[in-house]
Amino acid sequence: MHACILVRTLPGKVETTLNDIKKIENVVKAFPVYGRYDIVTFIEAPNFESIFKTSGKINGIKGVKSTETAVEG
Repeated sequence: MHACILVRTLPGKVETTLNDIKKIENVVKAFPVYGRYDIVTFIEAPNFESIFKTSGKINGIKGVKSTETAVEG
């Protein structure tokens, strides 16, 4: 399964948050963007539970303000 996680960070935390996201299992790629969100993250996982866990790990990173996850079934 594939998912895209859109991340909003606290001011000045894009670079450190991006580096932390890239270290998480199931993250295929992540990069900064401009606009409503600060980072776009693409993940590949075997099931919804793994996507949920990966999303939770990203939400737990210091510097993450909020996320929005879109899953491709």
